[in-house]
Amino acid sequence: MKAYLLMAMLWLLPQPKIAFTDITAQSGITFKHVASPEKKYIVESMSGGVALLDFDNDGDLDVYLVNSLTVDLNKSKGKTKSDLYRNDGDGKFTEISVKAGVSDIGWGMGAVVGDYNNDGFEDLYVTCLGPDHLLKNNGNGTFTDVTDKAGVSDPRWTTGASFVDYDHDGDLDLFVSNYVDFDINNLPEFGQGKTCQYKSIPVQCGPRGLKGAGDSLYRNNGNGAFTDVSKEAGVMDANGYYGLGILTSDFDDDGLIDVFVANDSTPNFHYRNKGNGTFEEIGFNAGTAVNENGSEQGSMGVTGGDYNHDGKLDLFITNFADEYNTLYHNDGKNSFTDLSYAAKVAAVSLPQVGWGTKFFDYDNDGWVDLFVANGHVYPQLPAYRQPRLLHRNNRDGTFTEVAAEFGNILTENRASRGVAFGDIDNDGDVDLLIADLDGPPQLLRNDGGNANNSILVKLVGVKSNRSGIGARVIVTSGDLTQTDEVRSGDSYLSQSDLRLHFGFEKRAKVDTIQVRWPSGAVDKVSGVGVNRIVTIKEGQGKVDEKAFIRSPQKGT
Repeated sequence: MKAYLLMAMLWLLPQPKIAFTDITAQSGITFKHVASPEKKYIVESMSGGVALLDFDNDGDLDVYLVNSLTVDLNKSKGKTKSDLYRNDGDGKFTEISVKAGVSDIGWGMGAVVGDYNNDGFEDLYVTCLGPDHLLKNNGNGTFTDVTDKAGVSDPRWTTGASFVDYDHDGDLDLFVSNYVDFDINNLPEFGQGKTCQYKSIPVQCGPRGLKGAGDSLYRNNGNGAFTDVSKEAGVMDANGYYGLGILTSDFDDDGLIDVFVANDSTPNFHYRNKGNGTFEEIGFNAGTAVNENGSEQGSMGVTGGDYNHDGKLDLFITNFADEYNTLYHNDGKNSFTDLSYAAKVAAVSLPQVGWGTKFFDYDNDGWVDLFVANGHVYPQLPAYRQPRLLHRNNRDGTFTEVAAEFGNILTENRASRGVAFGDIDNDGDVDLLIADLDGPPQLLRNDGGNANNSILVKLVGVKSNRSGIGARVIVTSGDLTQTDEVRSGDSYLSQSDLRLHFGFEKRAKVDTIQVRWPSGAVDKVSGVGVNRIVTIKEGQGKVDEKAFIRSPQKGT
């Protein structure tokens, strides 16, 4: 009873005034995404992944922005440049793409991060309209394209990806989803045919009516090379569904990492890890293949989080217009319930086409909120550009849509795609990097979220993979217990900060941080102060603790 009274009292306290400030221009980020204005072909509408990573191990999040081509540029053998920006630690970023060797990746889609060779430096995997690119971090500010040597050059149209240690052998494997079997030399004719019309308006064709592409799982051999085990693992997608976003997570809390694939216009895949190198697809039995009406949806982005503090990781999927975004509550034992309308996140999403998304605690009150980036795929429609959604967690299983409280910064109509989340200035609140088609991205600094207390948890694996991907972290502060996992790739074709963020409202200390590593080992750390970046190393516990930086220009 005392715990509930304390929570009620904290809820009644004045909440911090928070703003999101667009610092893209002042930070030195000048990237512009290239896309055809008409978007006559589906491949011209689907790019836009971004990544936040600390490639130089200086403690600051750097930025990688994936660029694409157009059909006309491809025909003329033109090129675009994807950009890597080094965080200089003073609010400024320096573009180093060509020098770093990550600029020329062809028709890019998205990017994910993970230390696949356990050398202490974060590597990049960039998905493309074939082939993809595995960029090995050399540790000296440069990357080497080792795709062919590593054997992960998927020639198909790859969209989502995730580094994941599915076999728990201590190194990161790679799961990639493929979308449409798209032949750039044999293009579907714009506006011609039943699947090339939208509400009687001629538009690009697909994905319905086009042939789908299968998915791939690459097992890390531990020697710099991978082996394609898609068929024997049971995840090759022989029916050719339209795979987009990927989320890898231990949904049933059995210590094994499962895989969820958001499929566009076809049922989603929910692969249960059987622990013997194979997976069982349980989407319909689990309740995550379709919505509560039994309808398949145009699923794009995906995120996971424990929004109601029951210790189980729930699922949230962004979908096409008139197909509400779906919140699947994790009931335990591989059973989920569609609570989208009950949670009040469905109706408000119906006019939008949703993409990048994540459970994140923007106000540091200890309850994860939800962000959704929107934008249609058909520029022929008046509602092509659309506003974002920010659902504030009401702590009772429901959310309230509050984007309008932040003014034009979130309600302005834009054609958004991928979103990455992370504390770019190490000041204790979560910032957003949003990719837009047809123009520059937005780097939105969170101003005021750190009026409440928080911590960042950085993990370093030893027996487990060095990145700590797949580790489950449970943090307790008084009456508040939060659960999360380290993940590679979620949102929409994007990579958020590998460090985990936990808000505490006004609670002044962290009682325990428990880490269950992919190896099965458990570390428990106690007595940690708030407003810190805490580094935990497998088998050693806390090895570093640094205070957040308070920036004068933000008045905090």
